[in-house]
Amino acid sequence: MIVVVDYNVSNIGSLVNMLKKIGMTAMVSNRPEDIEKADKLILPGIGSFDAGMQRLIDLNLVSLLNKKVMQEKTPALGICLGMQLMALRSTEGKLSGLSWFDAEVVRFDFPDPKRDEKIPHMGWNFTEQKKKSRLFENMPLVPKFYFVHSYHFRAHRAEDVLCVTHHGYDFVSAMENENIAGVQFHPEKSH
Repeated sequence: MIVVVDYNVSNIGSLVNMLKKIGMTAMVSNRPEDIEKADKLILPGIGSFDAGMQRLIDLNLVSLLNKKVMQEKTPALGICLGMQLMALRSTEGKLSGLSWFDAEVVRFDFPDPKRDEKIPHMGWNFTEQKKKSRLFENMPLVPKFYFVHSYHFRAHRAEDVLCVTHHGYDFVSAMENENIAGVQFHPEKSH
């Protein structure tokens, strides 16, 4: 059973609709007993880092998610803010992240203010895959995805980087290590 973790920081409807469209059934829940039974987890999210982490803390989900993902090796996918919460920390807030990836989340910082890059990075953009992954099976050679974000991953372990995308400079747009994957883009709005 796929459980989409509902911690009240995203519009889960479009994600559930896309899962149905591709023939997958998912339960949306923040109940520990449902998460405990999950075969796979999806952690979506939009908004700020501290607000997302605080919701997980308030719902008493952090230790359960850590047990499921880090100890039991349940496959987990983070989307947008959900991916960012998998980092150690973010310059956007003060709370610690889930620490599933050795990475931090930083705001876009363009050295040349005369350039035309906008924050947030919003719209369609290409990704460059850095390693093989079943997440990208049957994808176009250079896949294009929909992004909406002002912060991005800075990975400390190059072997965890799955994809990079260019917006002013190359940034990490997808990560993967064993059972854990995260994407900065919105797959439910992209394909």
